[in-house]
Amino acid sequence: MSTVLSRREASVAAPGWRLLTDRLHLSADLGDFDRAMEFVTAVAEVARALDHHPDIEIRWSRVHLSVTSHDAGGITDRDVRLATRVSGLLADRGVRPDHARLTVVEVAVDALNRPAVQPFWAAVLGRPMPPADSPEESDLELPDPDLTGPLIWFQQMDAPRPQRNRIHLDVWVAHDEVQHRLDRALAAGGHLVSDGRAPSFWVLADAEGNEACLCTWQARDRE
Repeated sequence: MSTVLSRREASVAAPGWRLLTDRLHLSADLGDFDRAMEFVTAVAEVARALDHHPDIEIRWSRVHLSVTSHDAGGITDRDVRLATRVSGLLADRGVRPDHARLTVVEVAVDALNRPAVQPFWAAVLGRPMPPADSPEESDLELPDPDLTGPLIWFQQMDAPRPQRNRIHLDVWVAHDEVQHRLDRALAAGGHLVSDGRAPSFWVLADAEGNEACLCTWQARDRE
């Protein structure tokens, strides 16, 4: 099994991609549907040659790719090799990636009794419960096998918090785009609740106190 790279190592090794949560992401506009499909076909040939396959989404002219090593639980050199080859395919077509379009949303449910609420959310969202022998961190999440919706995780609370909302959004963005998002949110009437954990995340709230965290990979590796 390949060694999992630190977030910093993965980010540096794949400069044309951006690390959001535990996956490398790339988004690019190829101009039209035919060019997008031709690019995806070329990516598929590379993936077959490397025996390592990205997740691919096509929205007319836009292609979104993401990759991770499921068996290793993070980014490995296999992902970097694939990312490097795909970046070359994009450069050959004279197309630059569009990092500003990358967003991964997590919904965090704050719970005093997580086992009591987690099955409810699994049921209403049609998602499986984590395996009984899953690592503690994975056990806090609801798996989304098809990657079609937001990530759902459960934050353990030590005491009731009636003065604040019990659900907040974690919005993952590229590390070099987060300041732009932050500025836009503040200009749109939001306010900064806390930057005590920046650049890992900033806590923001709207005019009524509903919260969202702007998250990046930075400052999350254990030194």
